Amino acid sequence: MRLLKKLPAIRIHPILLIFIIVSFLTGTFVELMIILGIVFFHELGHYMMAAAFQWRIRGIMLWVFGGVMDTDEYGTSPLHEELLVTIAGPFQHLFVYMGLWLLPVEQMLPSSIIELIFFYNTVILLFNLLPVWPLDGGKIVFLILSAILPYRKAYNYVILFSLCTCFIVLVVQFFVIQFTMSSFMLFLFLLIENRTDWKQRYYVFLRFLLQRYYGNTDLKGIRSIEVSYDNKLIEVFTRFYRTKKHSIFVTYPDRTRLPIDEMDCLHSYFHKRQHQQSIGEIAESVS
Repeated sequence: MRLLKKLPAIRIHPILLIFIIVSFLTGTFVELMIILGIVFFHELGHYMMAAAFQWRIRGIMLWVFGGVMDTDEYGTSPLHEELLVTIAGPFQHLFVYMGLWLLPVEQMLPSSIIELIFFYNTVILLFNLLPVWPLDGGKIVFLILSAILPYRKAYNYVILFSLCTCFIVLVVQFFVIQFTMSSFMLFLFLLIENRTDWKQRYYVFLRFLLQRYYGNTDLKGIRSIEVSYDNKLIEVFTRFYRTKKHSIFVTYPDRTRLPIDEMDCLHSYFHKRQHQQSIGEIAESVS
């Protein structure tokens, strides 16, 4: 109950306001309220798990068939925490099914409403499990990729895949399957969101590096990186893995090798602002 008393600010996305207006005009307000109730219950799962891990949560944004929990922890918390927070939302839908099957809801609600709850609960669950960023399925794909690939490459891959998927779905809706405005607007919204995230990918990567620099990242194990002496720091950083501390070895033309700690690299980039110096020059200066 303490978690529920500390609920963060809940905001409504502008696109949801359009759906609310349309629902009044088309007589589908009850259906929309059922959808919003399920969406809120879904986001409550994310929130309760994140609060259990004491994440810093700024608010929750609601939109049709999904929502976004605004937090400072994504990309800095342990992978297992992010995975549990991510799957906690879809897990809430199982409680909805259990409630429909085990509780005497047929005595409290008309059968038509019960059928709508079951239908939309299933649709929202399956929609959120699509491997598209920033849906829960897309976040799970990103967590898997970031466990086996460098952080920047994993992030770029999941955004590119999501952009292509949304574009293909929109084209298919026009030329293959029956067009529906709600589905079109949902995937158009996702396309726009992913396009924005792609344009901001460099700033997301810098935030990832800053968190490492300030020691706010959970690291397990060491991974060696071999780099050429003429690489710039930002080129070296693109090979950083999310959960690993890196032993960096700089190779020179005469085949000599100098080790340099990743914190020295981050300090040179963010504190000394040696953005244009090569990793070889920096390794020599700190050795």
